[in-house]
Amino acid sequence: MTKSELMLRLAELVAAQKGTQLVAKDVEHSVKVLVDTMTRSLAKGQRIEIRGFGSFDLNHRPARVGRNPKTGDKVEVPEKYVPHFKPGKELRERVDQALQNVAD
Repeated sequence: MTKSELMLRLAELVAAQKGTQLVAKDVEHSVKVLVDTMTRSLAKGQRIEIRGFGSFDLNHRPARVGRNPKTGDKVEVPEKYVPHFKPGKELRERVDQALQNVAD
């Protein structure tokens, strides 16, 4: 699912549940604010937890010596922090159940 597909789906869900239409710009702005806020929080080293969905935090990857796959030369890879998502129990169970229903 792409960001634009997510925004379209959100607008459809709100319309179906509340019987009102959201302006596409409002949905786009909401998704953008959510993603930007999460990005800034992770950049500050903060953990994000959304109950029932999962949590985002940072994993530290120390500096290492890698290889250029094209030439085989050694390359210094600097240390870095990478975002890590851990799904919550409810999300894992719902995905598992949905996939089992599709397989049946």
